[in-house]
Amino acid sequence: MLEIRFHGRGGQGAVTASEMLARAAFEEGNDVQSFPMYGVERRGAPVTAFTRIDSKAVRNKAQIHEPDIVIVMDMALLDAVNVTAGLKPGGKIILNTSKSLDTINMGVDNPVYGVDASAIAVEHRLGSRVAPIVNTAILGAVVRATGVVKIETLLDVVRNDAPAKKEENVKATKQAYDEVRGGDIE
Repeated sequence: MLEIRFHGRGGQGAVTASEMLARAAFEEGNDVQSFPMYGVERRGAPVTAFTRIDSKAVRNKAQIHEPDIVIVMDMALLDAVNVTAGLKPGGKIILNTSKSLDTINMGVDNPVYGVDASAIAVEHRLGSRVAPIVNTAILGAVVRATGVVKIETLLDVVRNDAPAKKEENVKATKQAYDEVRGGDIE
């Protein structure tokens, strides 16, 4: 079973990203589960969303405490939340960052990937400059870094399920897929 934990802030689309990734995995024949965990339900508050993917029935309904993949949609969360808590050895970390990955110390020995999902979202007018909606962009990076689903499947799901600006979201997803860096991507 593949377990994925998203860390974001209200309004960034963490829950929608989790649901879209689960949908793409389901479209490829897997059993899936996607669910959020909210703290204070307001824009900007920390949000955690979870996705499970398996070829067999997913029966575990608990939070994901030992993820295979951690996705951080807002770098400011690194100061507020232990995003790497329980991350499995060899598990991957995908960050929304404009910084060089060499300057980021995650405190673990896991592969780290980065993409400037905020800039991509702003470029495609997803959200605003102050509050970009980075969910579809970060998903493009996740797919490239992990291979969890095929990019074509994800693009179809984004095109069908994005709540608004469908083609802009598709373009953001593809751009992030092409621009992600780190780990074993050159």
